[in-house]
Amino acid sequence: MPTPELSLVFPVFDEQDNIGPLLESALALGRRLGRSFEIVVVDDGSRDESAKRIAAARALHPEIRAVQHPANRGYGAALRSGLREARGALVFFSDADLQFDLDELEPLLAHAGGFDIVAGYRAPRRDPWGRHVLAWGWGGLVNALFGLGVRDIDCAFKLFRREVLDAIPIASLGAFINTEMLVRARAAGFHIHQLPVTHRPRRAGRPTGASPRVIGRALLELAKLYRGLRAARGDADRRALPARPSAQ
Repeated sequence: MPTPELSLVFPVFDEQDNIGPLLESALALGRRLGRSFEIVVVDDGSRDESAKRIAAARALHPEIRAVQHPANRGYGAALRSGLREARGALVFFSDADLQFDLDELEPLLAHAGGFDIVAGYRAPRRDPWGRHVLAWGWGGLVNALFGLGVRDIDCAFKLFRREVLDAIPIASLGAFINTEMLVRARAAGFHIHQLPVTHRPRRAGRPTGASPRVIGRALLELAKLYRGLRAARGDADRRALPARPSAQ
């Protein structure tokens, strides 16, 4: 297939009831935009019928490409697989839980010519209060450490220019991947624009992003990234120092 202009990437884990409506919405959007597009769906070792439903949709629609993890590896690992597989000059990703309106990708695309990343923020966020508290604390910590200035770091509604994904390494296997990509992109000099997006309550499936295991992994990955970037800055500063004159 020729290289598409736009890739739509969706990581999936146990979302059998959401797969059909998600792919119908993504296909309708891609066709309405009038751009060449592909849909990359990554099944992260689902235990339900998600993989079968993805395969059935793929058999009917050549725009759909599927990646299969034989076992669950985590949100970050699934998203990394999808981003690696994506071929578009513009790469968008979102979740498979139907909490976002994919039609709102169009305003993001309108800003893609002037910015390297266009990031949505949930306005308002339709999650339980406990997740609001976690998001507030996480955002405060990340912005204090890195000065990122992004109001909804983990919002899974983002559009990247291909150059950004080609330039930054991505190591996260878990929910930290949103933070890592934004921090590394900002450190590399890329520009981020933010837009409000509609957020809806989850109607089917079960969220996993607030589990203690997921939070613990994110904190460990945060500490590792902070140390790594600080060490890199220190090395750059030392290389920039003028050489000492040799003793006569």
